Amino acid sequence: MSNAQSEQETIAYAKRKRQEERDYQPAANAQSGVQMLQQGLDPRTQFSQTINLDLIKETLDHTQEKDLTSDTLETRRRAMAEFDRKRIARNIAVPTSDSAVRADLRKHGEPICLFGEDAADRRNRLRYVLSRITDGKETQQQMDVDEDDDSASDSEEDGEFYTEGSEELKAARMEVAVKSLDRARARLERQRAQAAEDLAAVKQRRLALIQRLSTFALCGSQVGDARPVSRAIFAHDAHHLLTASWSGSIKLWDVPGCQVQRTYRGHTDRVSGLSVRPQQGGGTLGFASGCADGLVLLWDVERELPVGRLEGHQGRVVHVDHHADGRLLGSASYDGSWRLWDLETQKELLLQEGHAREVFALRFQPDTAALVATAGLDGIGRVWDLRSGRSIMALEGHAREIYGLDWSPNAFQVATGAADNTVRIHDLRKMACVYQIPAHKSMVTDLRFSHSAAGAEGGHFLVSASNDGLVNVWSTGDWKLQKSLPGHVGKVLGVDVAPDGSCIVSAGYDRTFKLWGPDDFL
Repeated sequence: MSNAQSEQETIAYAKRKRQEERDYQPAANAQSGVQMLQQGLDPRTQFSQTINLDLIKETLDHTQEKDLTSDTLETRRRAMAEFDRKRIARNIAVPTSDSAVRADLRKHGEPICLFGEDAADRRNRLRYVLSRITDGKETQQQMDVDEDDDSASDSEEDGEFYTEGSEELKAARMEVAVKSLDRARARLERQRAQAAEDLAAVKQRRLALIQRLSTFALCGSQVGDARPVSRAIFAHDAHHLLTASWSGSIKLWDVPGCQVQRTYRGHTDRVSGLSVRPQQGGGTLGFASGCADGLVLLWDVERELPVGRLEGHQGRVVHVDHHADGRLLGSASYDGSWRLWDLETQKELLLQEGHAREVFALRFQPDTAALVATAGLDGIGRVWDLRSGRSIMALEGHAREIYGLDWSPNAFQVATGAADNTVRIHDLRKMACVYQIPAHKSMVTDLRFSHSAAGAEGGHFLVSASNDGLVNVWSTGDWKLQKSLPGHVGKVLGVDVAPDGSCIVSAGYDRTFKLWGPDDFL
């Protein structure tokens, strides 16, 4: 008899024995036992000589090991399924409006609010619910797409598509790439010099800045227009500033006298974007403005009528910003796109999409000027590489719409302010948000770093504006509140810092702009 046959017979006998024990009848067993005793046999040892107990134990252990292996595989399968679900959840776009999130939760039969849950938690819960619904359908949908068009399925998986750019765009990208190398080299040399600087001197300069910021107060206030003043920015120096209003007018003012010097007329709707063109080779000062009618107008500071007109946006132009070279201009619009313009030819070089909703803020990177950051009402910011055209980082974390954005003078940190009342500091080196500031009691409308040429590490500060009527000043690095400046009646719509960091200007819904500075400013 072979070992295999012996093992099978042993297992069959064990099963038979269990069945006999279940159907045990005391009377019959007793009678059988008496007969065996009469024959001189012990019923307890009748089968002990033929049963291999070690073989039975080995077989049972093997069966338990197989069951344990099955449990482990099932656990791994569930973990992989959960990993795939989380991957799907990250790519699901959910509304930023809390009321819309509640409506979607109710639509899917989920409670609209849980105990201790805030707006951000509700968005994450809705994303989880939608990922469970999507899971299971994605595979079938992908198979259908593959059958129709394999190339189309690849583009859907990547979430990216490419269009052929013009030769002008290619030349602009090459120019930005070449100049960024020289600027990066100069920045590294400057940072090495700062790293070699005595730490005591850095601390002393930082303490002097904090002490100076604590003395900031209201230095001037002026009614800027008959309608709310939407934007106020300094010109080429701290002695002149520009304001834009909802009436469509733009005005040039002197500082600190706050007397109007010139009025520019060309827009017929609300002006919400202003940017001063960097001076190149001692040329005349120019600036650009964006309007709710979708137009971007170019101006010479000496002329009251526009000298250029950029058309293309299909919605309100909220923000404009000049590249460090002065040749390129960026614009953000409610049509869900941001665009790049060549000011020499006054032609559109790039129409870039990438946001799920309206784009509200746009800023070019200082110093190296190879990157541009955008943010919008989808609650997401993005950093784009001008040299390649790719989105290299997503500025995530806000629970609601982003209205303010600016680059730090160190060129690797970006600050974003949103309707969730917070300011977030994002670090490109770590590709993550490194600090969150509970900045205001209402939505943050604008942000601005000081970009003084003499500023070094420890010599800069951040200014935030909000609908709570306050202008707050924060020190960089530790991100502590150094001064809160009340004065506006109602919302503060815009803020800017003088090129030398000597003063701050804010624009308000109360139709005024206000100057803030230290005691010795006047």
